[in-house]
Amino acid sequence: MELVIRDARVVDGGGAPAYRADVGIEDGRIATIVREGEPRPGGRRVLEADGLVLSPGFVDMHAHSDLALLRDPDHSAKAAQGVTLEVVGQDGLSYAPVDDRTLDEVRGAITGWNGGGPGDTSLDFDWRTVGEYLDRIDRQGTAVNAAYLVPQGTVRMLAVGWEDRPATAGELRRMRELVAEGLEQGAVGMSSGLTYTPGMYASDAELTELCRTVAAYGGYYCPHHRSYGAGALEAYEEMVGLAREAGCALHLAHATMNFGVNEGRAPELLALLDRALDGGADITLDTYPYTPGCTTLVAMLPSWASEGGPEATLARLRDPSTAARVRHVMEVEGADGCHGVPIDWDTIEISGVTRPELAGYVGHTVARSARERGEAPFDTAVRLLVEDRLGPTILQHVGHEENVRRIMRHRVHTGGSDGILQGDKPHPRAHGTFPHYLGHYVRELGVLSLEECVAHLTSRPAARLRLPDRGLVRPGYRADLVLFDPDTVAAGSTFDRPRTPPVGIPHVLVDGRPVVEDGRRTDVLAGRSVRRTPLR
Repeated sequence: MELVIRDARVVDGGGAPAYRADVGIEDGRIATIVREGEPRPGGRRVLEADGLVLSPGFVDMHAHSDLALLRDPDHSAKAAQGVTLEVVGQDGLSYAPVDDRTLDEVRGAITGWNGGGPGDTSLDFDWRTVGEYLDRIDRQGTAVNAAYLVPQGTVRMLAVGWEDRPATAGELRRMRELVAEGLEQGAVGMSSGLTYTPGMYASDAELTELCRTVAAYGGYYCPHHRSYGAGALEAYEEMVGLAREAGCALHLAHATMNFGVNEGRAPELLALLDRALDGGADITLDTYPYTPGCTTLVAMLPSWASEGGPEATLARLRDPSTAARVRHVMEVEGADGCHGVPIDWDTIEISGVTRPELAGYVGHTVARSARERGEAPFDTAVRLLVEDRLGPTILQHVGHEENVRRIMRHRVHTGGSDGILQGDKPHPRAHGTFPHYLGHYVRELGVLSLEECVAHLTSRPAARLRLPDRGLVRPGYRADLVLFDPDTVAAGSTFDRPRTPPVGIPHVLVDGRPVVEDGRRTDVLAGRSVRRTPLR
């Protein structure tokens, strides 16, 4: 045996009670599990667990590490949390499939999520297709495994452009071809960002046709739906109906109920989902265990202000009369980019900028910065957007703790960090989601039992991804494993110190190889792309 993990408290990911055992690993897989009291296996290397919990590695169902995986393969932000697989290509905007034109456009549009703006030369964008992007991960290696969703907004960018109009029959046919190609090349499904341009310009009929293609390949649809604020329940219902019409599995991204209009309304969402599940729908969801959200400042604009792409957006913001219209929609009517709710600038905290000379805004709300400068908050926001070329990221403090707790208890819940790693002061969820679940919500609050929580973070997402050999501690399964101390595990990251590493997670293995050892990141790059399991 290459490695024996001795005297571990095995929480196997299936929800069963923990038990003591030695676990043997050979050729990157779990070879044997010997329970307490049986003859112990020998190994060329022995790792003494001394009663630490041994569980499957955690699966981050909603990650924004698309470029971080390549720019910084060390990827300690996720490896240190016990994450061994993350799903990228989220919210309908990512970097494949693209051509030269759309690559530049998408780099500009989501530089706040991932860096890598058009002027950034730190990374060679040497791929154009989904398969080439996944091949790049395989050639380079990284700390953790990665799966990919075909981004519907990027697909629409390729076939239609940035215009707010229905797709022609030919354009829809091209989009279906692009989605099919991405799935054939290994993507596990398709994502949408229906409050982000240009994906939000798609009608339900268009999305349904694309989802039929996803269903034909056994993938799943992962929408950031049209509203998490005013009209949130209607937006969830829209996605459930769309997936039912298409016969497609549905995974609801960062399934929160935010803003004052939704305080205490999580039971209504869960009842909606239960009715659909009881009727045979295939639905899962993910959440992060925090109340604030995180996105880009430009995402708060009304969708018409972003039609045509980043340069057109900047031109509108520079025009005083158009900017005045934007301000009225945002502050009085409630922009679709802000989920139909009039924006409260006191809830919008700048978490990152791309230009160093603007760093003084980071950590302050737009309202506070405006007061310090003696100007209207909207004017401060516009200056930031123009001077940083749409680069600022934000924290949006609009969530409700009781909604967070209720949703994480649901029978189809999984964990997703929605972690944006950019910015001087990113959301702590990027570095803390999984230990925060285990330390705060399991040990301190008892919202979930340890066995339940581990199942939420391991076997449930593996089942959604249709991975037959991941997500459980079982013989024959991949040795993607984490050892943690249930008495001390905790997120070190906070809103003040968001990059502080977690505690209580001394060992993480990917493919049986140690990527974290004694609490320190090794130089092992065992992570590779995890591609769609073909239908049989």
